Amino acid sequence: MTGKDEPRTGPTGPFSRLRGWGGVTAMAAACAVTASLTLLPLSHSGKDAFGGEISGPGTTRGVQTRADNCTDPDASLRPSTADGRTIDRIKARGKLIAGVDQNSFQWGYRNPESRDLEGFDIDLVRAIAEDILGDRNDVIFRAIPTNQRIAALENDKVDVVVRTMTINCARLDQVSFSTAYFQAGQQVLAPKESTITGYNSSLAGKRVCTAEGSTAYEALEKQSFGSVFKDKHDGTDADEDLLTVPNQLDCLVRLQMGEVDAIVTDNALAAGQAAQDPAVELKGDKPFTTEYYGVATKKGADDLVARVNQVLVGYRAGGKDSPWMRSYRKWLQDGLPGITAPPVPKYRSN
Repeated sequence: MTGKDEPRTGPTGPFSRLRGWGGVTAMAAACAVTASLTLLPLSHSGKDAFGGEISGPGTTRGVQTRADNCTDPDASLRPSTADGRTIDRIKARGKLIAGVDQNSFQWGYRNPESRDLEGFDIDLVRAIAEDILGDRNDVIFRAIPTNQRIAALENDKVDVVVRTMTINCARLDQVSFSTAYFQAGQQVLAPKESTITGYNSSLAGKRVCTAEGSTAYEALEKQSFGSVFKDKHDGTDADEDLLTVPNQLDCLVRLQMGEVDAIVTDNALAAGQAAQDPAVELKGDKPFTTEYYGVATKKGADDLVARVNQVLVGYRAGGKDSPWMRSYRKWLQDGLPGITAPPVPKYRSN
């Protein structure tokens, strides 16, 4: 055991001052560290928990310029059951090390009663472990912030990242991805009584929170509609972590404390946050982007990517009774109704 989370407080007071449902308090209390999970500390010194440069706003790493030769980022390697260097290493260790979230409700979160990690992403991790190692419990979970997902892979601290991570060309310069396992899109989350109506001019002058290193931050950089979304000292030792935060749950806390006016995030994550607090809601009729989540690996770990794609073939198979659909109905259907099938996989032609 590496330690225990201290009760979280914000600049203006503790959780007891939050408005809305108390689910966030329970979620924060549920984030204690166990022997099977390692929390990775943040740093504003320009270094991540692994000694590399931090990925996120205000830094030179993170999401870089779109790769010139990337025209179809969602296309991945063809499925294969063949072993290779990465698979052999996992088998020799006897455990799959997975980078996950532990505070994204219904995706990757710690059940406050059982203390187990649960959610849609966690189900997929266990399916991968069962295929490679024969036991769905042969997993070491490591909770990693949004802005350290890439560093965790580059520094061999995890084998896979299964953490609502969007596939895009820029990230393919740094990591490899499986085929898509979920379709999402960016959307605005705000209090129900807010005058904000969506990703539009109603954001003018509003304080908007995003996670560091997220595609939501990139979207605001391209079109902010006059909103305020950057901390004064982003990317420096004095970073306030108010508008750009390490984890999405931090944005919900900021919103509940009245420190920000809205959140921009994946609608899949926002639906979970709305389920935690009925005082907030998704704004706008639909997401303003289309994004696909993939399982990320270290760049060049082709044997593991192909094996994960093979796992996903079986995970999608079976129609309404597929493991994917069962997991969707269990975790996501209430907040994201109407999904009838997983994304269709796309494979490279070469």
